[in-house]
Amino acid sequence: MAMVWVKMEKDVVHELLRRLNSVSQNVDEIMQQETSPLCAGDIISELKKKFAFLSGGRGQGGSPIIIFPEFPSFGEIGDQEFHNVLTYLTSVPSLSAAGVGFILVIDRRQDRWACVKGTLLRISGHFPGNLRLVLVLRPSTLLQRTLSDVLFKLHRDDFKMKVPVIMLSSVAELHTYIEQSQLTQELGGTQQYCHKTWISHRTDIEAFAVLVKRMAQRLQAFGRELAETDLPNSPLATSNLLNTHCSNRDSMKEEIAGALGQGRKILENIREPVRRDPDSSLNPDQLENLATVHRLLSQLNESSTAFDDFWVQHHNKLEMCLRLRQFEHNFQQVWEELEQATTRVTAFSHVGMSPTHTEHLLRELSSQEEKACELLDRSRTLVVEGEGLVDSCEFADDSVKVKCGELHRAGEKLPQQLKTKKDLLLQAMELHQRLQSVCKWCEDGIYLLASQPLDRCQSQEGAESALQELEGYLETANERQQWDMDAVWREYESVLNEELKEQVKRVFEKRTMLQEMFEKRRVSLKKLAAKQTRPVQPVAPTPEAIKSPPSSPALRSREKSCANTDSEGSSDHNEVCSEQNGGSSRTASVSDEEENLAVLRRHVMNELLETERAYVEELLCVLQGYAAEMENPAMAPLIPTVLQNKKDVLFGNMQEIYHFHKTTFLRELETYTDCPELVGRCFLERMGDLQIYEKYCHNKPRSESLWRQCSDCAFFQECQKKLEHKLGLDSYLLKPVQRITKYQLLLKELIKYSKGREGSVELQAALSSLLGILKAVNDSMHLIAITGYEGNLGDLGRLLMQGSFSVWAEHKRGHVKMMDLARFKPMQRHLFLHEKALLFCKRREESGEGYEKAPSYSFKQELSMSAIGITEHAKGDNKKFEIWSSSRDEVYTVQAASEEIKTIWVREIRKLLTGQLEACREASQQRSTDQLASENNSLDRLIRDGQSSMRNTEMEKKEDESSNDPGSPDGKKAEKAMGTFPSNETKAKRQEIKSDPTPLETGTHPHLGGVRRLSTSSLFQNRRRGWNKGSLSLDASVEQDGYFSAEDHVTSDPEEEREKKPLCWAYFVNCAPK
Repeated sequence: MAMVWVKMEKDVVHELLRRLNSVSQNVDEIMQQETSPLCAGDIISELKKKFAFLSGGRGQGGSPIIIFPEFPSFGEIGDQEFHNVLTYLTSVPSLSAAGVGFILVIDRRQDRWACVKGTLLRISGHFPGNLRLVLVLRPSTLLQRTLSDVLFKLHRDDFKMKVPVIMLSSVAELHTYIEQSQLTQELGGTQQYCHKTWISHRTDIEAFAVLVKRMAQRLQAFGRELAETDLPNSPLATSNLLNTHCSNRDSMKEEIAGALGQGRKILENIREPVRRDPDSSLNPDQLENLATVHRLLSQLNESSTAFDDFWVQHHNKLEMCLRLRQFEHNFQQVWEELEQATTRVTAFSHVGMSPTHTEHLLRELSSQEEKACELLDRSRTLVVEGEGLVDSCEFADDSVKVKCGELHRAGEKLPQQLKTKKDLLLQAMELHQRLQSVCKWCEDGIYLLASQPLDRCQSQEGAESALQELEGYLETANERQQWDMDAVWREYESVLNEELKEQVKRVFEKRTMLQEMFEKRRVSLKKLAAKQTRPVQPVAPTPEAIKSPPSSPALRSREKSCANTDSEGSSDHNEVCSEQNGGSSRTASVSDEEENLAVLRRHVMNELLETERAYVEELLCVLQGYAAEMENPAMAPLIPTVLQNKKDVLFGNMQEIYHFHKTTFLRELETYTDCPELVGRCFLERMGDLQIYEKYCHNKPRSESLWRQCSDCAFFQECQKKLEHKLGLDSYLLKPVQRITKYQLLLKELIKYSKGREGSVELQAALSSLLGILKAVNDSMHLIAITGYEGNLGDLGRLLMQGSFSVWAEHKRGHVKMMDLARFKPMQRHLFLHEKALLFCKRREESGEGYEKAPSYSFKQELSMSAIGITEHAKGDNKKFEIWSSSRDEVYTVQAASEEIKTIWVREIRKLLTGQLEACREASQQRSTDQLASENNSLDRLIRDGQSSMRNTEMEKKEDESSNDPGSPDGKKAEKAMGTFPSNETKAKRQEIKSDPTPLETGTHPHLGGVRRLSTSSLFQNRRRGWNKGSLSLDASVEQDGYFSAEDHVTSDPEEEREKKPLCWAYFVNCAPK
């Protein structure tokens, strides 16, 4: 195919290049580029001097006229400049006009003979064209005219003119040679001539000619570039190439249109004189300019036509290539999808481990069938397209036919595979249904055994009735009993794998076990029915009685005790409660009860495992059917803007939850299938992992809000349609919340059926831990709804409790109540109890549905737990309690919904305050011990100094006694030396100190006046006296001068002391040191 295209392209390009080369040659011929390569633009400055010009007139025979007007500085013109101008002027007229010969008109009426001579000499030496006639208007002055006549005759041979040179005396003589209509007004003619316009026309025509030639060359290069471009191998690249070539072609056509417009504008400019004056006519030069422009426009149209012919072929080639590439791409895509569909169908080797699983596989296979039907339709459409390409495209090779044949064969193979797989799944479904029927029969039988009351079976009639129930139920199992395992192997050999074989074995083992249980129960009931005994009051024996032999003394004493107890109700029971018969019947009853409980435990465990597997499958379905589709490029157009890049918001950490349950939790639960009572250990081990649900629940309001914004979008509808779900995504997003709450219900059932069994403690611990997680999740959901709190909630410690209450706020000043500040109408407040603070919030219901209807809480008040007290009972209502600040300025009366709620809250707050109290007591004792040790050291040092001073004073007194009279000079000197005695004030202070019951030591030294010494034991004794019965308070303040006072302690509220109500305790802790 490629070789055919290359050959065709070469032929088309060759024709294009030939036609465009012809255009270039024609342009050169029109503009006479071969004979005169000069252009007006090259010598425009020389032309503007106007020392010679073509007037456009014609002489006899159509000879072009070149006029040399009066030009005083003619002698200053260089030879090259003169030659260039004459060469260009002679190249302007057509070849036919130039072949007749030029007529030169030289106007020298105002010059001298020397100028006339110089002009003729230059013309004779440098005129490039044919000359037919030279007409000279000689100087008009008498002297110069005479000299011109004489000197011209003398020097005629010097001019070497091969044509006549005629000296004219006047313009009238000139008119005899050339008509006035062919001469300009300067020469007495009537012809209109503008040298500037003539130069403009010439430059425009020449520029247009250059444009036409350049356009032809560009079209050549563009056509060659298009032809040499390699064809891409992909549809996208081919489409891009086609678009690029079309864009370039459009640009080229725009340039051609612009060039055509430029040529038409030149024509209008040339016709301008006729448009202004319809009676006038164009001179021959102007007519030749019109003809030149028309010829150039013709060549430009030829270039455009040649390129259009080439483009039609090239565009057809690209379109055909695009169709072939698109076919190849579609074939590759359809072929890969067919292979994937075949692989998926082949991968349906498993037939499902349960009816639900098999039904899911059938739905999935049906979905695959629908997709396969759509795929087969596309395949057939593609085959038709390929056959059309083969018929219509001469360049299509045999590969298209081969691909069509492959698609046709694959389209026949896939439906057959689907039908085979569907038959296998239907057969597996039939097997599962039969197994399920057997399992249901077994479960109904187990429940029948468990539901038979033991007291009823103690009588003959009750035993016979229970026996009839058993035999009647066994009659319904004839068909199931005849269905043996060998028949299953033979009938369902094509669908049985190892896992399904194990399942079949378990079902048959279950049936066998049930049959054995029925047989044992039948034997027991037959024995009971055959005995002629009176009904007895059944007594449930203890586990020790079960383990002891019937003849053991322990059992006999237990039976005797039971008989004595029963004799209080009826004396007849003592007669029939013999040791052997009574012991055996009770042992059988206990055994049956344990068996029934085991059956119930297995039933709960089966429910736990089945719902766990279904839960994992549902999570996987959501993640694959919704979350993964959000990253599918094919579904991107259906995703609304508000949903883009919001997968983490919509699904939260569902992927993390699925991975945990799939890889860890489900597998560990399955290990407890045979011992359901021990499954609590699994929950305890994985309790930390189950906290991932808290993150999911925190994100649930955001997820609900996002879902409501785009629940009706086409993306969710399409995903739901593919999954064949009857419910929307929002129902499945609620599954994790429902699952975490389901566990505690199943654990409660297991605890009920596992009392006294090994593992019951772990079950109870697992239930408590799980309820703790649910409470933490619930509390945190309320906590994140608090608005208006400026601090960090994390700094308040762990959230312990939260709930709604009625609150009265009462403000006091001293002991006088400010009635105007009291609130008689209760405020509805939601309280949040943290380890370090108590928050008061106002509950605000939000409008909406689902999680969006959850309330929000406006922050109102915060009380630090280190600065509050509590009164357990408030007057007026047993559901009220008081919370007050340390200064009693604010008292909050809180009313709970019930006494139980109030008791729980008071107990929790009391626990917090008591804990703070113990912490403050320990800190206070430590500080007191350290400070007292320091003070004792200081006091001991002061006392030692005082004792030393006292001894010195006694010695001085003795010296005074042995001295003279105090009135003597010596006595006065001694008195002056000792100083004054202590004052009365000092004595009073000493007396005060002596009267203090606290042990102390005093001296007469002035520095020891008023010093008190406290022992550590007395300090703690006084501190203990500081506690009173109505308050669990602690004041760790320090008195002035660094001494502790035993009298300063915190007392209860004065009003509370006046009331002296019993059981009305107040708890307050102030741990703030001074």
